[in-house]
Amino acid sequence: MQIEVWSDFVCPFCYIGKRKLEKALRNFEHREKVNIVFRSFELNPYAPKEGDETFAEIIAAKYGVSLEQAQAMCANMAAQAKQEGLDYRFETMIPHNTFDAHRLLHYAADHGKMDEMSERLYCAFFTESKDIADHNTLIDIAVEMDLDGSDVLDMLTSDQYTVKVRDDEALGSKLGVKGVPYFIFAQKYAVSGAQSVTVFEEVLDKAWSENVKIEEFNSGGGSCAADSCNMPS
Repeated sequence: MQIEVWSDFVCPFCYIGKRKLEKALRNFEHREKVNIVFRSFELNPYAPKEGDETFAEIIAAKYGVSLEQAQAMCANMAAQAKQEGLDYRFETMIPHNTFDAHRLLHYAADHGKMDEMSERLYCAFFTESKDIADHNTLIDIAVEMDLDGSDVLDMLTSDQYTVKVRDDEALGSKLGVKGVPYFIFAQKYAVSGAQSVTVFEEVLDKAWSENVKIEEFNSGGGSCAADSCNMPS
């Protein structure tokens, strides 16, 4: 069963939602048969790649609230993250453009490390206060994960994986994804936002029960296909 997750690496609730889904999967009987695919979503495609604006200042401008109110909102999100074992450091976060980070995610996916890269980018931004728009930072992260730094540099300085990011965003738009995190289970059930672990558990069970394939028993009986017959011994 496939779970598709639209998210952005500077979205506080996306990291929280990821943790809650993981908790739900931990006790899910069929966890080994679940494939998670992370889809790209940019909260602000026009976000700068440089600048010194703080997360709270961005929140204040976006929602038309005072800086003090925005800081209180950040504190509330940090408290929610802490409940999931996450350490959010809003005061030192560097909220820049995430497009290249999404391209790196797709590069990692082609090397079998999509989930690992997703986790690493979230941690780099929310906990380590790294600039995930900076190419050197992204290369360092890739190298930490045993990916080829020179290859990643070539990718980042080209337009590789741009189409994959745009395809994810276009698919999300077609499906009505307007905010993240957004989860789609078995191409049928959607969960919007960082819902409770219980909600994820319920959707997992429901999606699985309606997605189970017919079990095939093969005991050597004869059968024919369009071009040949299989004779029983």
